[in-house]
Amino acid sequence: MTETVHNWEDHGYLATYIKKNGSFANLRIHPHGLVLVDLQSYNDHTKGREETDQLLNKVEERMKEFFHGNLKRVKRLPAILRGGVIDRYWPTADGRLVEYDIDEVVYDEDSPFQNIKILHSKQFGNILILSGDVNLAESDLAYTRAIMGSGKEDYTGKEVLILGGGDGGILYEIVKLKPKMVTMVLIEDCIPVLKRYAKEGRMFDYVINDLTAVPISTSPEEDSTWEFLRLILDLSMKVLKQDGKYFTQGNCINLTDALTLYEEQLSRLYCPVEFSKEIVCVPSYMELYP
Repeated sequence: MTETVHNWEDHGYLATYIKKNGSFANLRIHPHGLVLVDLQSYNDHTKGREETDQLLNKVEERMKEFFHGNLKRVKRLPAILRGGVIDRYWPTADGRLVEYDIDEVVYDEDSPFQNIKILHSKQFGNILILSGDVNLAESDLAYTRAIMGSGKEDYTGKEVLILGGGDGGILYEIVKLKPKMVTMVLIEDCIPVLKRYAKEGRMFDYVINDLTAVPISTSPEEDSTWEFLRLILDLSMKVLKQDGKYFTQGNCINLTDALTLYEEQLSRLYCPVEFSKEIVCVPSYMELYP
């Protein structure tokens, strides 16, 4: 291996080791005692990954010998596989990296509006991913039930307006409950449709908003998504009967500031509203969602 060493009095030590096949390792020792070892190699077969694991086992053993048993903790992270045909890594709303058990690309195309992927997961079934954002999976009936009121609502003979719901799950579940009418905005922009309904005086018992999650931004005055959310809220209230109900999704429960900002928007509507929230676990999100 070719070795390159950097040493800084106040910032620790860095060594880089490069093999002829292009594999390399970085050894970084920080002044406060943290030691990091990163190994990168090109392995496109199981045998290569096994060899990497064996090498890391030896490195770990040597580190324990070198520090004479004074290591407080050793933590090895799973390998991140880059550049594969199947991308298995997707960030959660609060910035954590999650690896999915993806074994097949079912569909991958660009529409005029976004990239559309359907990936198959051994655990969650087919997962719909829109422009890099995990949308919904076959495993996620909990999401659909929650945004419909968690089985507490009687839709029989009621008029229901669904905004979004592109995966079809909400429409399917609602229709089974025999409402009077379901109005589904499929391709049209929902904003002019809502404005038209408001002008015509058309009113609904339920409005289910499955357009977008609460924005993660904490600067609502500067984020166009917040403006869109406020506009949809306001227009939805204008087509909702006085005793009607409005259901929508939140976002990852860890985004406390953004969720609080959303609740503040409810107090700014032209009409007073009461609200409640429920937290559910959406399997493929690997997050709790209010």
